[in-house]
Amino acid sequence: MENILKAIIVGIVEGLTEFLPVSSTGHLLIAESILNYHQSDAFNVLIQVGPIVAVTVVFWKYLLELALGLKDPLKRDEAIKLTSCFVLTGIGGLIATKCGLALPDNVLPIAIATLIGAGVIYVIEKHAHKHTLSETITWPIVVAVAVGQLIAAIFPGSSRSGSAIMAALLLGLSRPAAVRFVFLVGIPTMFAAGALKVKDLVDAGQAATLYTVETLIAFAVATVTAWLSVVWLLKFVQTRDFIPFVWYRLILGVVMLALLGMNIL
Repeated sequence: MENILKAIIVGIVEGLTEFLPVSSTGHLLIAESILNYHQSDAFNVLIQVGPIVAVTVVFWKYLLELALGLKDPLKRDEAIKLTSCFVLTGIGGLIATKCGLALPDNVLPIAIATLIGAGVIYVIEKHAHKHTLSETITWPIVVAVAVGQLIAAIFPGSSRSGSAIMAALLLGLSRPAAVRFVFLVGIPTMFAAGALKVKDLVDAGQAATLYTVETLIAFAVATVTAWLSVVWLLKFVQTRDFIPFVWYRLILGVVMLALLGMNIL
């Protein structure tokens, strides 16, 4: 029962933070260390699949409209740009993997990336407040979002959604449009990454570990809490900027460094 409770807590942490610009990796490290709950690769893969399912549920009607409305020039243009961003991210990710361009997934680089990310968000928000933002997704924005996702892949702790949203905001896309586009392009990107990880587990003969009670409970909890998080952020950015996340990231980064110094992480 104790492990079930820990699985629920970790699922909540993953679901709430996956799509917020706050570093879900950093939160998971803290939660797992404090709870002394370090699970299998299968567990970590499946709780990351939960949020992908959640964001797909949020946007399923729009995705269906997009797929069935390709004769409409505007929908076709958006579909092409979403697909292009996904392809660019995939190609860049493969190149980065082949070249070994990724920092270790441990506390110090994640804490540093969390703190640097706070500064980046602050600077970009100050820049955005001085300019009129657009609802139009341009090709430079498509490329910038792909680059933002790659930065997050190379620098754990920078936040995939945060990096991509800030890249779009820097180039003049409004906050609601940036969040929506990043979430939409994240669906195929994260599904593809998750599928590759599941394939690796199957190839390693670890498929059965995907179906433990703890793993399935954490998956379900992560799915529900991610849905709540996505719906909340979509509403939040209608009237607010990302400055509150600057202060949150600063606190998180300092806490991580403090826990590291006390040998808790």
